[in-house]
Amino acid sequence: MIKSLSAMFAAAFAFATMVLPAQARDADVYTGLFSSLAVGGYDAVAYFKQNQPVKGKPEFTFDYKGAKWQFASADNLNAFKANPTAYAPQYGGYCAWAVSQGYTASGDPLVWNIVGGRLFLNYDKSVQATWSKDIPGHIAKADKNWPGVLGK
Repeated sequence: MIKSLSAMFAAAFAFATMVLPAQARDADVYTGLFSSLAVGGYDAVAYFKQNQPVKGKPEFTFDYKGAKWQFASADNLNAFKANPTAYAPQYGGYCAWAVSQGYTASGDPLVWNIVGGRLFLNYDKSVQATWSKDIPGHIAKADKNWPGVLGK
């Protein structure tokens, strides 16, 4: 019995190491575990045009970088399609402060700011307060770390 259990565990381990990658890479765009929506389904263009997060609608959806992006209007969808890098949050929507520290964490679409025409998300208000103490320094570090932090 012990011999057969050992053989079973050895076979399971061998299978897992063949099937699973040595290190899983984070997606280029943060969508959460059980979603394919970028920015939590919020309209990335609305941050710039309305200066606030606005929920997107399923009828205005666009696939970009392996994620589904939703928009509140056809105008915002078309603006994003014309220039997604102008509107997409930096660092794929991961927490900008975390990226500046060399790792990824979820970005909350309700905890955001626009700096130098770029959209940044943070994990929560507490992290955003830390981020706000040296935004230019954190951006410089995060820009240097991105996209190397994916999979760390």
